[in-house]
Amino acid sequence: MAGFSKVIATIFLMMMLVFATGMVAEARTCESQSHRFKGLCFSKSNCGSVCHTEGFNGGHCRGFRRRCFCTRHC
Repeated sequence: MAGFSKVIATIFLMMMLVFATGMVAEARTCESQSHRFKGLCFSKSNCGSVCHTEGFNGGHCRGFRRRCFCTRHC
């Protein structure tokens, strides 16, 4: 009977570890306007390429004036 309770406790502990690792919070994303992108921004891939040269992870076009904003994890 003591062996059975150890097995149940081990299974319970393993399930807790599996569920605890699945609840990781997502990192925040910081954003900054690109200093090297010139003109109106209509292509996310073009904006992202320029942002990579500035040391960011990616970028996207935003706003009425269609500016390129670079993004990275904070």
